[in-house]
Amino acid sequence: MAFFKKDPLQIIAFQSYATDTHLYIRGRALEDENIDLSKRGFLSLLRNTWKRFETDEIPNVKLKIILPNNTFLYTTTNSKGYFKLEENLENLQSLANSEGWLNYKIQFEDQFPDRIINNNNSFSGEVLIPSTNSSFGVISDIDDTILTTGVVSKLKWRLIYNTLFKNAESRSPLEGAAEFYNQLHRGASGKEANPFFYVSHSPWNLYRYLELFLQKNTFPKGPILLRTLGNLFGKKSAGEKPQKQKEIVNILKTYPERQFILIGDSGEHDADIYIEIAEAFPGRIKAIYLRSVKHKKRMLRIRGLVDNYKTVPALLVENASQAIEHAKEHNFISSDSLI
Repeated sequence: MAFFKKDPLQIIAFQSYATDTHLYIRGRALEDENIDLSKRGFLSLLRNTWKRFETDEIPNVKLKIILPNNTFLYTTTNSKGYFKLEENLENLQSLANSEGWLNYKIQFEDQFPDRIINNNNSFSGEVLIPSTNSSFGVISDIDDTILTTGVVSKLKWRLIYNTLFKNAESRSPLEGAAEFYNQLHRGASGKEANPFFYVSHSPWNLYRYLELFLQKNTFPKGPILLRTLGNLFGKKSAGEKPQKQKEIVNILKTYPERQFILIGDSGEHDADIYIEIAEAFPGRIKAIYLRSVKHKKRMLRIRGLVDNYKTVPALLVENASQAIEHAKEHNFISSDSLI
C-alpha cells in the first residue's frame, strides 16, 4: 500500500515585488516530490529533473495569506496550481525590513482530511518593496549573463546538459558577476539597498533551482521572474513580446519614478529588447550592460547595434572588471570598490 501513498502538499511562494500601496504575490501549490537540490550523480539528477517537470499541481483551491499586521487576504489556484494576488492596501512599506523585504505566511484554506500538509500548513513568502535607502534598481537576465547555460551552443545541447545534469550547487557563476552585483546593490555610498530583479526565459519549474544558485553564490536577493511551460512551448501571436520583456515593462510601470540599470548578454535578444525598452521609457534607463558570448556572428551584430546606440550608455563587456570601471565612472557604485 505504501507504493500508492500520496505525496504531502506544499505551497511554493515565489519572491515577488510590491509598492507601499500595491501588493503583488504569486506562487504555486504542488505535491511535494521531495526534490533534494544537493543530490549529485547522473541518476539522481535525472530523477530530480523528472520530478521538477512532472509536477502534481493542486488546482482550484483557496489559499489564505497572512501579513505581519494580521491582515488576511485570499486567492485561488488555477488549473495548473498557480496563484496570483494583486491587492491595493496602505502602508505596506512599514511592514518591510531595512532591505525592503516584507515577509508573510500562506496556507491552504481548503481542508484535505486524507492528505498530509507540510509545515503544519504554514508556508513563508516574501515580496520586495524597494527600500527608501536606494537610488535605482537593477534588472538582470540570468542565462549566460550570470550563469553559463550554453544557450548559443549548436542545437542548444549544452543548455540542455547544464540544466538537466548539473545541480545548482555545482554550477559556477560567471567570474566577478556576484561582486559587481553586490556593488550595484550597495550603490555609490556603499550603504544603499538598491533592489534587484532577475528575469529568465526558464520555466517556473526551475524556480527553486535558480533561487539556490543565487543564494549559494551570494548574489543580491531579488524576485526571480520566469514563465510557464505553456508560454515556453506555445506559439506566439504576431507582434507578441517575449515574456521576459513583458516582465521588465511591468517592473518599470510598477515603479514609475525609479531609474534602472539593465544587464544581459549578447547571445540572444537582450540587446534588442533592452534598447526597445529604453526608447519606450525615455529617461528611465541609466545604463545597459551586455556580456559578450562566444559566438562570432552574433557578436558582430550586437557590437554594431551597441556602437550605434547613443541614447543610453550601453557597454559590451568581456568581464566584470570592465563593467565595474564603467559603473564607477558613472557614479553607480562607490569609487572605493575593488575591481
